[in-house]
Amino acid sequence: MSRILVVGAHGTVGSSLVTALRLRGQQVVRGTHRPASGPEEAHLDLVSGDGVAAALAGVDAAFVLSPPGHADQHALLGGFIDAAQAAGLGKLVLMSAMGADADPAAPLFRAEQQLQASGLAWNVIRPNWFMQNFNTFWLHGIREQGRILLPTGSARGSFIDARDIADVAAELLVSDRQVGRAFDLTGPEALDHDEVAVLLSRETGRDIRYTEITPEQMLAGLLAAGVPPDYAAFLNLILGYFKQGYAERITDAVTAITGQPPRRFADYARDFRQAWL
Repeated sequence: MSRILVVGAHGTVGSSLVTALRLRGQQVVRGTHRPASGPEEAHLDLVSGDGVAAALAGVDAAFVLSPPGHADQHALLGGFIDAAQAAGLGKLVLMSAMGADADPAAPLFRAEQQLQASGLAWNVIRPNWFMQNFNTFWLHGIREQGRILLPTGSARGSFIDARDIADVAAELLVSDRQVGRAFDLTGPEALDHDEVAVLLSRETGRDIRYTEITPEQMLAGLLAAGVPPDYAAFLNLILGYFKQGYAERITDAVTAITGQPPRRFADYARDFRQAWL
């Protein structure tokens, strides 16, 4: 049994990863920016660096991702990688994003490069857009207006369920078979947002439709919701990449690593249907 630190343990991926690791018989330390609620939690702040060294003390492996709302992810992840080196961590799994390696200047790719040069045993996972965005970030328009409001045109995305990301991360953390490799993670199908709307409508019995908005409208909506300006601009930028077709590619990485096929969007819609009612 290993002792594994999960940074962002209360988040969309992290909470599922905690469950997946415990099902595999691992001891988990939940890393959180909240005050620690017991010996199985560790308070840490990637922005300030507070608590990072203490959270890494005595763990065998760790999973880390940059929290949402920060456009310069390398500024947060770089310090964690340095601390992991100093602690002599056995293995670090970093969650990046699909497409980050296309731009050498991208903050997430710079973090990937730092990890790969660190001397640590490592894996990088680059998931595509989460299915769970539809019950979190895009929820308000769906629930209040019955509309998916995005500037993505008719482009398709191979959306991935965060639970599949967690299963991949869990396997990489407990196994040495894939050390030193990066993986692009996708779902099993590429859907446009009209097709997503059909699946959500079918599951909920509601009339849910996709309405394309302009990037300017998207940016204004993000800012009105309190999203930091640099992160709002970053989201608008990568939504533009979606519209250009860069999110359509499908990989077999989930199946290759876990031995199980990734969940389809219909599975996700069934499991989360209450969110849109």
